[in-house]
Amino acid sequence: MKFSIITINYNNSSGLGKTIESVVNQSYKDFEYIIIDGGSTDGSVEIIKSYTDKITYWVSEPDGGIYNAMNKGIRQAKGDYLNFMNSGDELYDKTVLENIAPELSGSDILVGKDYHYDTVSNQGFASILPTRISMVTFFKSTLPHQGAFIRRTLFNKAPYNENLRIAADWEFYVKKIIIDNCHIKLTPIIVSRRAQGGISSSQADTQRKEREAFLHQILPSGVYRDYETLSLLDQSTLYKFMHLCECTKAIKPLTLCIKLLYRFFSTSNSCHLRLPLTFLYKH
Repeated sequence: MKFSIITINYNNSSGLGKTIESVVNQSYKDFEYIIIDGGSTDGSVEIIKSYTDKITYWVSEPDGGIYNAMNKGIRQAKGDYLNFMNSGDELYDKTVLENIAPELSGSDILVGKDYHYDTVSNQGFASILPTRISMVTFFKSTLPHQGAFIRRTLFNKAPYNENLRIAADWEFYVKKIIIDNCHIKLTPIIVSRRAQGGISSSQADTQRKEREAFLHQILPSGVYRDYETLSLLDQSTLYKFMHLCECTKAIKPLTLCIKLLYRFFSTSNSCHLRLPLTFLYKH
């Protein structure tokens, strides 16, 4: 069995129906579908029951939060790769799993893009993926969780940290990709259509505090400050900047531009710009 798709839900019957439809109608059929409901009272259970012939496992009972529910799903999963398509989110189209399957190529983690769609403005955009993964990727940002396919065995001894309310999936990425050096592959395939809002948006301050606490545990204070400086750039600019830094032909003109900018701002006293230039040079 190639995939285990896991959906967690709590009192989101309207979103749950859309999520289930996007999963069960996939053209690729080598997957199991697991739904973990937190004891909903809004009709969600009735919706789940209407799809029981297409759902491998489901349960509706109180849980200890988002990551406790996800860990319940992980314990039931038997697929090679796990994807968390939570209530309200949808697989982008019917061919997502069919397109993703050939891309796996033995990777520990495969990450595609999310599509963020605003029903009010009728506009949307796909998430930005870096040209390569580094700690820069995770200092103030992360990779799409709904767009990820994670080898099940990575969870054997390290499920999601249930002590965290918002940032456990981010912490898992850092531990597995940065610390354990698991093999990760990025793909331009759009995997999911993201629901607007969500708990990470409504509890941004909690998310920030949880991330910062973990980063201070693993990064020396001087290194933390270096990443803090780099993170002043917006995500798109930062990824482009890192890509240019690794391009041999771009190093000299890029270094000159930074020196000129530094001289201009230092002389004009319009702001204090301190950029660590030494990381531009390869050793």
